Amino acid sequence: MRVLVYSDDAGTREKVRLAIGRRPAADVPLVEIVECATQPAVIKHLDSGDIDVAVLDGEAQPAGGMGVGRQAKDEVHNCPPILLLIARRDDRWLANWSRADAVVAQPIDPVVLAEAVADLMRRRLSLTQAH
Repeated sequence: MRVLVYSDDAGTREKVRLAIGRRPAADVPLVEIVECATQPAVIKHLDSGDIDVAVLDGEAQPAGGMGVGRQAKDEVHNCPPILLLIARRDDRWLANWSRADAVVAQPIDPVVLAEAVADLMRRRLSLTQAH
């Protein structure tokens, strides 16, 4: 499965990549990470239909993950599940506004992030197998 990781911060992308690893849970397929540093690259990859789960950094600049996520949910046909990284617990309402499927607070807890990504991968698999 292909997991898109969006952040303008290479360090954040690396932390996410390391937390997810090659397989975030024993019952999900191997993961291929697709890293993006810009909003146009995210939309291009999501439009391609080749992404199974997207992890978006809510603090990314200049286009934050919340806005990118909402745009994707509005514009991308069969948009994959989106996990939003938030910096403050108080940002959870904004994550709801963005229509994120899951939310993980920073600093990133690798176990929590891996579990959340695995859950979204299972959801994506069940949807694709149903069609």
